[in-house]
Amino acid sequence: MEQGKLKQSLSLYQVIMFGLAYMAPMIVFGTYGTLYATTSGYVPYAYLFATIAMLFTAYSYGKMAKAFPSAGSAYTFVSKSLHPSLGFMVGWTIMLDYLFLPLVIWLIGAEYLTTAFPFMPNWSWIIIFIIITTAINIIGINTTTSMNLLIMLFQILVIIIFLGLCIWNVVHGMGEGSLLSRHIFAIAGHHMSPVLAGASIACYSFLGFDAVTTLAEETKNPSKTIPRAIMLITIIGGFIFVAVAYVLSITVPNFNVIHNTESAAFEIAKIVGGNFLSALFLSGLILAQFASGLSAQTSGARILYAMGRDGVLNKRIFGFVDKKHQTPIFNLIFIGIIGTIGVFMTISTSTSFINFGAFISFAFVNISVIAYYYIKLKQREGFKKLSYLFIPAIGCILDISLFVSLDIHALILGSAWTCIGFIYLLVLTKCFSKLPPSLAI
Repeated sequence: MEQGKLKQSLSLYQVIMFGLAYMAPMIVFGTYGTLYATTSGYVPYAYLFATIAMLFTAYSYGKMAKAFPSAGSAYTFVSKSLHPSLGFMVGWTIMLDYLFLPLVIWLIGAEYLTTAFPFMPNWSWIIIFIIITTAINIIGINTTTSMNLLIMLFQILVIIIFLGLCIWNVVHGMGEGSLLSRHIFAIAGHHMSPVLAGASIACYSFLGFDAVTTLAEETKNPSKTIPRAIMLITIIGGFIFVAVAYVLSITVPNFNVIHNTESAAFEIAKIVGGNFLSALFLSGLILAQFASGLSAQTSGARILYAMGRDGVLNKRIFGFVDKKHQTPIFNLIFIGIIGTIGVFMTISTSTSFINFGAFISFAFVNISVIAYYYIKLKQREGFKKLSYLFIPAIGCILDISLFVSLDIHALILGSAWTCIGFIYLLVLTKCFSKLPPSLAI
């Protein structure tokens, strides 16, 4: 297919809106119950720690996007600043995000629909999600900036109404009966381990802040706009996540009233707002999940297509594009099949599995800043030492601390995936006798 030159037309505002829409703010409700169980009720701290870690990493993404404004992935950053083979391995772990993110999205949506409609089993909703999104993506659908904006604004509206009703109920005696939480502010040192474990899951909510780097070639003055957008998206997203987690924690401090932990936010919506809020909340969450699932499956299919086109994967299968619909139908079906694994997984394990690849790529982006600016360009004097050594080093340490706090099953599955990638790299490079092919992501 002939490739045209992308037009640089996007402003800072448009890039921020894209990033927030991709992040899907309502995802904080989707994982709240799981995080509550993991952190023993200290969910706000999990999101606060995750926000701090992501801000350091967002800073590094901005620096690398400024250095390489025509490319927007950890694979490219690591390849250019460290080594192509190491970049290949980072790119391989990122594939976990692209291939399994739709699975997580469908699984979360299924959990909430099962709670709302208990006569339908969980697995049936997952299959319905897969069939509908795969069919739409095969036919072909263009998600415009306006559609993303409308979906995001609807999510924000639902969040405001939800939190408003929660606060009203707390002021009138529900939950802790006060806007200042006695439980949250009484955290002790021994609670930090479960908080870290929760933060490793909470980082799933931030996936997407780095996606705006892919818009570099379509953004006005990308060297300045993209880094600013990345930081602002992370700050706005973090504020929403911490605020929602705190308000929910003072509204229902005791989960004894919750029947299904993994869909706790839906039950809280029914407690504070009755059928009206629960219906509004469910529609908002499912709309956000459905739109995210469409985008995630589309992105994953295009990544597989790029790898097939470049010869990294089988070209006949993964590089195939249907002439009628101009879509990579085999790739879409393949990701749909992977989604069926969600029938056997929990939200906690699946989100941790996704974060396995994310934390590795985040850590190496921080290392890339040190390698490129501090070591290669020797920018070490004055404030530059803070910018190009200490800040990315702290970001890397935080990412590693979150990585080791991941679910043990996620670590095992992720390590197996990495080993497969390493063996594949040995084959492609003939035991490192030549450079690996580009992953084009």
